Amino acid sequence: MSESQGSACPTTPPREPTTAIRQRLAELRGPTAVPRPLDARALAALAANPGCRRRALLDGAGVDKGALAEALGSPSAAFGQSQFAIARGNTFEARVKSDGGTELLRLLHERTGGEDPANAAVPDLAAAGPEGRAARTALALREATASGGWTLLDHPMLALEVAGSPAYLEPDAVVVAPDGRWTVVEIKSFPMIDAAADPSKVGAAARQAAVYVLALERVAGLVRGREAPDPDATAPAVSHSVLLVCPKDFSNLPTSSLVDVRKQLSVTRRQLARLTRIEEIADALAPGASFALDRPAPELTDTVESVPATYAPECLAACELAFHCRDRARAVDAVTALGRGLRAELGGLTSVGAVLDAARGVAGDPSDPAVAALRRAAALRAQALEGAAMGGAVCR
Repeated sequence: MSESQGSACPTTPPREPTTAIRQRLAELRGPTAVPRPLDARALAALAANPGCRRRALLDGAGVDKGALAEALGSPSAAFGQSQFAIARGNTFEARVKSDGGTELLRLLHERTGGEDPANAAVPDLAAAGPEGRAARTALALREATASGGWTLLDHPMLALEVAGSPAYLEPDAVVVAPDGRWTVVEIKSFPMIDAAADPSKVGAAARQAAVYVLALERVAGLVRGREAPDPDATAPAVSHSVLLVCPKDFSNLPTSSLVDVRKQLSVTRRQLARLTRIEEIADALAPGASFALDRPAPELTDTVESVPATYAPECLAACELAFHCRDRARAVDAVTALGRGLRAELGGLTSVGAVLDAARGVAGDPSDPAVAALRRAAALRAQALEGAAMGGAVCR
């Protein structure tokens, strides 16, 4: 960001990577590849699996993981919305935000109360590049808080540092209330039927919104620090309840619900803090290593495999490389392929073979609670099978 932008804005973007790491990430991505930006959905998936260095590096470098999966000879895991769903969502969002966001502000006012949101301001957030848009958004948030009125920020740009690399995030909207409260708005096309929506979809929306709230808290903290000398200034406060706007029943009329994201926010903050810095992961690679798609498949495979991955079945719904990583996990008999919950219960037993040997009593420390539980389960299974066999013999 330029000096002039910084002087007009209460915040600055997260630290940019040094020239050396930027160049290293560009080399990893390939000289002709356009970097794919991190979005809130990707960050939520990354926070759900912070031990996966492979995804952290690929996302930090902006590598197209779908194209990489195809180059490796593995199908790209299909997830996300169809083009029809995307078009329907865009149409619904445009309706909710029409007429200066009157309907959206009415929905928020119904849930939170306060002054009448008539004549809310809708500032222009246009600027050059994501850094400029993030600076313009921060300035608009500061001005909106000081104005003491309602302000709707349509598609603001928020900045967040993730594993030492900047990420720029674009929520559907942020509303600033007269009391200085900032509320994230998530507009989704799945319906609320009888005032309730699909819990799995609401959970995914909450995890995504938690990333926006985390980025918004960073801006609010810097604004509070700048305004601290003025005791009469309205201090911003980021709401931990997100306004979720969806179609009502089977119509295209909007309805809303306030979703408390404190739990998701706590998890996301903790998990993102656990991510190893991108520089450390990149430094562990061999000199000249690259994820460029024009590399020979065996060489590309070796580079991908040199970065540790932490596969879990949940990856199938969140990562394009999931099928490739699943095949590798199965090839080495890793228990991670069976799920994170089971992996956590098994302690130091990291392979399916080791688990079976422990259950049979041919390996493992009997004082290990996991080994003891496996042997107890194996004994109960044997008793059940024996009883079933005896029952079958009697019936015959």
